[in-house]
Amino acid sequence: MATRRQTLGLIGAAATAAFLPGTGTGKARAASGELRIGWQKNGVLALAKSQGSLEKRFADRGIKVSWSEFTSGPPLLEALGAGALDFGPTGDVPPLFAQAARGNLLYVGTYRGSSAGSAILVHKDSPIKEIADLKGKKLAFKRGSSAHNVAVKILRKGGLKPEDVTQIDLAPPDAAAAFKNGSIDAWSIWDPYTAIAENDPQTRVLITADGIVPAWSYFLANGDFTAKNGDVIVEIIDELKKVGTAAQANLGQTAKDISSITGVPEEITRKTLARNNADLGAVSTLPDEAVAYQQALADEFYDLKIIPKKLTIADIVWRPKQS
Repeated sequence: MATRRQTLGLIGAAATAAFLPGTGTGKARAASGELRIGWQKNGVLALAKSQGSLEKRFADRGIKVSWSEFTSGPPLLEALGAGALDFGPTGDVPPLFAQAARGNLLYVGTYRGSSAGSAILVHKDSPIKEIADLKGKKLAFKRGSSAHNVAVKILRKGGLKPEDVTQIDLAPPDAAAAFKNGSIDAWSIWDPYTAIAENDPQTRVLITADGIVPAWSYFLANGDFTAKNGDVIVEIIDELKKVGTAAQANLGQTAKDISSITGVPEEITRKTLARNNADLGAVSTLPDEAVAYQQALADEFYDLKIIPKKLTIADIVWRPKQS
């Protein structure tokens, strides 16, 4: 069985480069035979990669699927907006920064997870017993990631503002190491890191985001790619929903399959899949509810001066053409 440190190492091995070989505008890439996907070590897209389901879906059209791994949403969306990728998943905050930076990308789909998979972690013997105790402490999260939003919302629940803590901007692998060596006091993070921590006797979950932050996540695509390949986007979303629905009906096998590609132990993967409201099949194009949530988040982050400009989310929401 992998140790906690080995597991974190496996997760932390992901590439974080923002620009990848083959950069360009993304125009008609699939039409010319290539679909470039960015992925992270979780969720239905990781499962689809392990099963080769998208490769099978597009085989008769001569479309080759290539994969690039990322540890978080911000660098993935930077690559996507620059034309180095065509499609990828992210949490709720990264698209705000990408839109503010005028990245060439569009919201094309959404998926729902469990809010209980996001949490603020502290050390077992930490004097931090409640949210208010975070005041003046070093709280790490990847700036511009969903963990950033979780930190803001949880701090507010405890009567604190973001500036009441020392904010440490660290990608998950670096934050894991900093948390392990005690150089940070607390860590805002998502599954599978949260689930790993729950199995670690030296770590304590201070509070999860359950009931505090809705678990909206998104699929985004390069704008030029989507304009030329809307039919491909429709098929990707449809295939991911099929993969997720089938996986949800057999979570035992699904845990094995996801564990095999992520390197996260099967028992920890099972924990993430069994969380309240977790549903791998909850994949769709964007409902109005998801757009409204994202707009409210954008307004909040602008008011907090976290993002530099007001955003209109609907400006970059793609809707498939009605047949």
